[in-house]
Amino acid sequence: MKILILGGTQFLGRHMAALALAAGHEVTLFNRGNHGHDLFPAAEQIRGDRLLDLSALRGRRWDAVFDASCYLPSAARRSAELLADAVEHYCLISSISVFPQINVDTVETSRLAQLSAEQLAAAEAQATGLGSQSGGGYGAAYGGLKALCERELSRVMGSRALIVRPGFIIGPYDYSPRLRYWLERMSEGGRVLAPGRPGRAVRLIDARDIAAWCLALAQARTGGIFNATGPDGQTMGDLLLACRAATGLKAELVWCSEAELVAAGAVPFQDLPYWLLDADNAMMEARSVAAVAAGLCLRPLLNSLLDTADGLRGQPPLLASTLSRKREQELLLGR
Repeated sequence: MKILILGGTQFLGRHMAALALAAGHEVTLFNRGNHGHDLFPAAEQIRGDRLLDLSALRGRRWDAVFDASCYLPSAARRSAELLADAVEHYCLISSISVFPQINVDTVETSRLAQLSAEQLAAAEAQATGLGSQSGGGYGAAYGGLKALCERELSRVMGSRALIVRPGFIIGPYDYSPRLRYWLERMSEGGRVLAPGRPGRAVRLIDARDIAAWCLALAQARTGGIFNATGPDGQTMGDLLLACRAATGLKAELVWCSEAELVAAGAVPFQDLPYWLLDADNAMMEARSVAAVAAGLCLRPLLNSLLDTADGLRGQPPLLASTLSRKREQELLLGR
């Protein structure tokens, strides 16, 4: 196939590009060239900013497009309309955040988040001031924006649109501090603060599994909407034990209840990634039943962590707003 990837040099798009090239497909990357511009010499590189000008794509044809860098409905509309007659299949990476309420009963047809006209206008205006096109800068509007992106793509592409709604994505090249915090902390050894209940559900999905599945669906010209959140039965205890196994089994897990942590001022998720209060753990409950039935295969968690840990070796330590080692020791004092 001839594949156009909007982005393709940071995380999920990077894995798609690597898999597509390894499978012998012709790959064109369209991005601003800010990251990894020398990663894929075998791919055609087109420089451009999707928020400003897509004209470099005009008059070309591809079999499929993979879009993991769309956060604004105006961007979704422009790319879909320009490529409507140029591609046979369009895959948009959305988010499980399109659902304002999530639980084990959440399915693809559940109610979606909505934005007011004022919220949409504010997000569109904000976009030009963002240093990156990642969704982090849109805050509470993120889910509603993704829902509107889905609507724009579906309107233009119809049955040729594939919309994938991941939950928490992990794997090599993940630039978020979440998984990296736990891998680095485990590698240091000693007593490690483990938050909440070991049995609390945690659903994580490897970026490579999403990319491989989307590539297969593109080859089959399969459209539709799918949640992709990770396997059933995965827990916080599983995650931390796998992180420890991936980094040398030097750490001792010391579990602290959510009540104790909250009383001490610890901030769920921000201080200790993937820790959510039991009452707020709904985002970890949504399942991927339809996606698995459509061929999504999920690798073992430990495999994802081993590969991620290997990629982190030799890199400088994480500087982020997660729990400091000093604060961790204060919370562990007396335990």
